[in-house]
Amino acid sequence: MFSREYWRSSFAKLKDLRYLTLIAFFIALKYILNNFRIPVGENLNIMFSYIPTALEALVVGPGAAMVSAVITDLLTGVLSGYGPFFPGYMLSKMMSSLLFGLFFYRRKIRFLDVLAAKALVNYVVNVGLGSLWNSILFGKAFLVYAATSVIKNSILLPIEVLILWALLKSIIPVLSRRGMIKDTSIR
Repeated sequence: MFSREYWRSSFAKLKDLRYLTLIAFFIALKYILNNFRIPVGENLNIMFSYIPTALEALVVGPGAAMVSAVITDLLTGVLSGYGPFFPGYMLSKMMSSLLFGLFFYRRKIRFLDVLAAKALVNYVVNVGLGSLWNSILFGKAFLVYAATSVIKNSILLPIEVLILWALLKSIIPVLSRRGMIKDTSIR
């Protein structure tokens, strides 16, 4: 992940029509799932857009997935009108794509990798950054948002990890056979 070739291979996906089509599909899927939310508190929702975010990062890598995250956030802001546009939320989407990409792209994926990636996304991005952005936008103390967010993300973490693990176990062999991913397996 620290080589120039690793990042080049990810950004090269943005020039390949086959991968661009797949990225467009993931953007649409993230948009749809981003608008499907289950509210559990003030500006606190259960969402499922982590699934296509993780799968996209697996296939196209962190570089291309972060570009897709920017496009997804801009489209979501323009088309859905859900809440104010705030660049911090874009940064959060980019960070999620980066983390999933670093843990999944061109790697032999273990259950602990899925757990670590999702835990970092839940606690660093969702709780940490999300609470910071909500505090800036809505004027309540950071800890008010962090307290409810940490409870929600802690309860959902094992469920989300199991869902993601099951999807990866079923989709990685298919993607490998079709030549969509290289150097990736699941153990």
